[in-house]
This record gives sequence, structure tokens and C-alpha cells, in this order.
Amino acid sequence: MTDHLTSTATAAAPSAPARTASGGDGRRVVVIGGGIGGLATAALLARGGAEVTLLERHDRLGGRFGTLQIDGFRFDTGPSWYFMPEVFAHFFALFGEDIDDHLDLERLDPAYRVFFESAPGQVAETLDVGIDAEANWARFDALEPGAGERMRAYAANSTEAYRMAVDHFLYTTFARPDKVLGADIVARTPTLLRLLSETLADRVARTVQDPRLRQVLSYHAVFLGSSPYRVPGLYTLMSHLDLVDGVRFPRGGMYTIIQAIERLAVAAGVQIRTGCDVTSIEVEPAGRTARAPRRTGVARGVRLADGELVPADIVVSGADLHHTETVLLAPEHCHLPEQSWRRRGPGISSLLIMLGVRGELPELPHHSLFFTRDWPGNFEALLGHGTTSPVEDLRVPQEGSIYVSRTSATDSDAAPPGHENLFILVPFPADPTLGAGPAGRAALEAHADRFIDQVGTWSGVPDLRDRVVTRRVYGPSDFVADFSAWRGTALGMEHTLLQSALFRPPNVSPRVPNLLYVGGGTIPGVGLPMCLISAELVAKRLLGETSSRALPTPLRPGFLDSSRAPDAWPAAARGLAP
Repeated sequence: MTDHLTSTATAAAPSAPARTASGGDGRRVVVIGGGIGGLATAALLARGGAEVTLLERHDRLGGRFGTLQIDGFRFDTGPSWYFMPEVFAHFFALFGEDIDDHLDLERLDPAYRVFFESAPGQVAETLDVGIDAEANWARFDALEPGAGERMRAYAANSTEAYRMAVDHFLYTTFARPDKVLGADIVARTPTLLRLLSETLADRVARTVQDPRLRQVLSYHAVFLGSSPYRVPGLYTLMSHLDLVDGVRFPRGGMYTIIQAIERLAVAAGVQIRTGCDVTSIEVEPAGRTARAPRRTGVARGVRLADGELVPADIVVSGADLHHTETVLLAPEHCHLPEQSWRRRGPGISSLLIMLGVRGELPELPHHSLFFTRDWPGNFEALLGHGTTSPVEDLRVPQEGSIYVSRTSATDSDAAPPGHENLFILVPFPADPTLGAGPAGRAALEAHADRFIDQVGTWSGVPDLRDRVVTRRVYGPSDFVADFSAWRGTALGMEHTLLQSALFRPPNVSPRVPNLLYVGGGTIPGVGLPMCLISAELVAKRLLGETSSRALPTPLRPGFLDSSRAPDAWPAAARGLAP
């Protein structure tokens, strides 16, 4: 967001000096983009023995996972929820590190508060979801007799679905789908087919009748850039995250995760270069082979905006996948050309509003969710009728289902004394024109006014907008300008059935097989834990590791030269798919 928000970030750790060039032996890696996926990949491959250069367009690492410090306030400008703690712990364990030595995690209670739409102009009804599971079931039962026990059973089923996903689907490259279909999965085939053949909303509707409880069980679809009426029922697993695992927060802000991974990368020897805008991936033409039947070329490096060529034997792009395929690659080497994206569905975008507020806000805990009554209509406005709805079919809802984060509730230094910080996220249409130009910017600010007033009215703080002392607004056009985001999406491709798991774009180019992808545009999908896993999947692809298991911990330094896969690096350097 540095192009649109004046910010000061914590000083980055000094970059490690570049190592001696390897002379093209397959170990020079260039990673495009310093978001969490690119940074994690750089760290892993450097530990594996590669000579890694990471190139980041902005002056600060993190990509969409950013931080903003202004007027004494600190905001997390991207992801705000710390879910799937085992994924983070596993990633640090790959380096022989204990995550508790890097992050000061606090479990939040309540995990979040829900505000349900009441009569116009009235304070909303609220429901807290906390640490105590039994208390949660009792609260749910008070809204709908018998719902507590049914939601307890639903949570248990969500845990089973979660374990199935982690153990069999998230840590695989799908290079060998048969390796995914082990005896355990075959035995669960009837359950899996049911989870894939119906929507999340369908499964929730069979569990509870009260519309408020249905929202509690299905709001997670927004984290997938989608709607509960469109994502498959397998995503019941998301309820495991808040109802069973709980919600944590790293003191000092979510950006401390980026800083911690940067420390791992620097220690492993990654050369980090910020302020480097990659304009093209340089590909040398090459013919097809038996092992690479669709190959058109071999990546030999990347070109920067100032004309510099940064040579590489392997290129990993953490940039937006659409941007990588349609801008950074020449058309003859692109396997996802512009016309193919018309058959794909973008996820929801976001209106982000960062506010410094005078006075205390006890009405709002660390995480708050504001749910409108007309959820179907709300999601239809954001996503249209079909998965490939044109921009013309999308619109900004009059009232939104909104997420609000008040990190000053947990971190007192996130705001000056006597003040609070608020991060308001309003799901928005994936329309790149929203916020563009002076008129578009004025309209975006007007939308922000309306949603600030909605939060204030529903939470019982009617003078909220009058108490704002610092304000920044960020919309879809900014995602395009800063991150080359496809159609201005905040997350990327929507997680419908045909855009999930093995149907999601793979993490290697079939046309340029020494070009790999990392981040939310590829497998396993969007979100911080998924991006960390996607970094591990790049390493698995180079190792030729086709299992569905996570890599063992710790990984020994130089693991990419392991005798288990002696030809992995030379094959990748020649542009052959491992």
C-alpha cells in the first residue's frame, strides 16, 4: 500500500551478501515478490542450498500483508486473523526453530463478537464466541433450543474435515493424484463426495434453523473470497478454526510474522532487494521433450524496470498469477492467457478503512463481525449470479456485512494514549474501477462514511465518525495499482469447487517448467497458512516429492541436494518438470 498510504515501517534486517554465482548449475533462484509466500519460499530454498535473490517492488516486504504507522497509530493493513497455528509452527520447525521464540501469541477471549442487524437506526443484537466451548454451546442453545448440541456435533465434524484436508490435500502438489487417494481417503469416499457435492450453506442449513447461527457457521466463506452459497461443503472445516482451535494474535501486530520469516530468510543467506520492479521473465526458446511435452522455453532470469537482467536457473513468482501470466511472460510462453481468465471467477475484493479514534471503544473487542439480515442479497451484489459474472453485474451493497479489528484492545501501543485504532474491512465487488480517478476516489470515501456510520450505529457509538482523528481508505483500484491484482481482488481467485485443490492452477508452468508459482493464486489457495504451505510445495516440486505429507522437521541445510532426489536441481535447471 506504499503507493497510496504514507507509512513508516520497522526497519528491515540487513540483507545477507550475495554468494558467488554458481555458473548456471541449477542453484540460482530468483523469487519475484516479497509477500509471505515469496519470502517463505526464498527462506526455504536458501536453506535447501540455493543461491536465492528475492526481488520486491516496494520498499518494504509483506505485499498485501502490510503494516501502516501514522500519527502514532499502527494498523495491520492486510490479514488480521491468526488461524491454523499448527501450519505456522510447522513452518518454523522446518528451520529447527520454535515459533514461540519468534512470536508472542495470545489467545483472544472473546475470539470475536457478532453484531446482528436490528431495526434501522438501532443498536444491534450481539453474540460473543469465546474460549470456553461449553459456554459457546449454551449461548447458541439460547438462540435456538437444541442448537448447542447440534453445533457441538458440527464442530466435531468440522475437525474431522480439517484433519482430512491437512493430512491429504493441502500439502500435495497433485503431481501424482494417486498418492492422495490412500486407503484412508478411499474409506471416506462417501463422506468426501457429500462434502463436495453440496454447498457450505446447504450443510449449515441442515444443522441449525436460526439465521444468526447459520451466519456464525458460514461467515468463513468470505475468507475464501466467496460466499457460503458457492463454496463446497468441505469448507465446514473452517468452523474448526474458531470453534475448536480458537483465535490468536501476535503481540506487536500481525506484521511481526513477516519480520520473523524475514529473519529466517536472512539467516539462510537470502539476498533481499527491495525497490526492484520486475517487468518481465526472460525465457529462452526451447523445444518439447518427453518429460516436458508442452514446453516452449526455459526461464533464464528476470528483467527489472531499470533494464537490469537478474539471471536465474529457476524463477519463482509470488506476484499475482494473472499478472505473471499475462504481463511478465511473453504470449508464446503463457499457459493461462487472457481469454482463459474469462472462464475463471475472481474472489471478493475489499474496502479497507483505517481509523485513529479519540476515546475508548469498549463496545468493540479485538475482532467484531457485523452481519446484515439479507445475506443472499448481500453476496449476490458482491459476486453476481455466476462464477464468471461481469463487472457490470456487481454492485456495492447499501449496508455491508463488515469485519472490524481493534488491535488496541490487545496491544496498548497500537494507538496513542486515550485513543483506539480501528481497521474496517467491507467486502467489495472485484471492480478495478472502484476508487480510480478523482471522482472514483470521492465515491470511495463516501462509501467509507456510510460504513463507518453503520459500525457506529450498530455498536452503540453514534458519534464514531466525529471522533476520527486519522483516516486512510483503500479500495479495489489500489489493489490494482500496488499489487497488479486481477480485477482488483483482495485475495485472488474465488474458492469454488472448480477453483480449489487439484482444479486450482498448479505451482509449475507446463510451458516454462523451471518457472514455479507461490501464493494465493496457486495451490493450495488463499490465506496466510495456505501461502506458507504453498512455499513448502515449491520445495516439494523441486525435490520431486509427490506425497501428501508435510515435509519432515527440521530440514537439514542443503536438503535440496538430498540423495533422495539427486536429479531434482539439474532437471529444474534444464527446464524439465520434476
